Amino acid sequence: MSASEAQIEALRPHARHMRHSKTGLLRVEQRDGVIYAMPFILGVLLFWAGPMLYSLFLIVNDWNMINPPKFVGAGNLVTLAKDSLVGTSLWNTAYYTFLGVPIRLVAAFGLAVALNAKIGGRSFYRTAFYLPSITPAVASAVIWIQMFNPEFGVINSFLDWFGIPAVRWLYDPVAAKPAFILMSMWGVGPQMIIFLAGLQNVSESLLEAAQLDGANAWDVFRHVTMPMVSSTILFNFTMGIIGSFQVFAASFVMTSGGPQNSTLFMVLYIYDTAFKRFRMGYSATLAWLLFFIIMIVTFLQMRITDRWVYYEVG
Repeated sequence: MSASEAQIEALRPHARHMRHSKTGLLRVEQRDGVIYAMPFILGVLLFWAGPMLYSLFLIVNDWNMINPPKFVGAGNLVTLAKDSLVGTSLWNTAYYTFLGVPIRLVAAFGLAVALNAKIGGRSFYRTAFYLPSITPAVASAVIWIQMFNPEFGVINSFLDWFGIPAVRWLYDPVAAKPAFILMSMWGVGPQMIIFLAGLQNVSESLLEAAQLDGANAWDVFRHVTMPMVSSTILFNFTMGIIGSFQVFAASFVMTSGGPQNSTLFMVLYIYDTAFKRFRMGYSATLAWLLFFIIMIVTFLQMRITDRWVYYEVG
């Protein structure tokens, strides 16, 4: 046996020991990872996957939470097809979503652009615009009820300065949904912060290069800043759509779906069906309908992203 072969033979036990050590370390890391992730896994199984699977069972049953579930087959689906309030609640939700989300995005983006400028007191303004979004939903609803009061509300007092007649807001079927959209502007803080983070990630070298090439401020904003934050716009838009489809607390506290069902949003209708009429099976059917609508809208959003969203590579 040559000297090199002898050295190789001498090193083999050490190599095997190293492999066993690495394997043991990997197993320990995997075990620790599972242990640390277990609270989240259990939470998903118990509070998300479990109820979601049980709701599939309820779709074919009629259950009032007192008596045992009664099998009705496609009965809940037949009721869904005949229920006029489904169309009403979906229309209210779509109105609030597809009109309110773009308005909130424009407001949040405008605030982010303003607060990204080099002005004094930026930290104060960022905090001031963000704080309303962490106010409890019920407290915000109570405040806005007073602000929308047709007799002594702040909103109508402001409109009176410009000679605009008082609006009945929450008592008028035509004005109720716009009132909710106006109130939703109160919570643009999180979107503003995300936009601000996206703007601060725009490379200064790109902005300077565009300016050196003779681009004015608008051209720089349109052809450099907007493409660079397009992925941020997509994220805020997608999350805004999903969140608006699930609007509940404000309508539950402020109007209970009125006047004349003008603020009966889909989640509120699901809640009323389940906990006021005690029709859990039909409520589960409505919930799955909303789930599929959100999935379809989100899928369509993802399909058209390549047309306007820019992702920097490298």
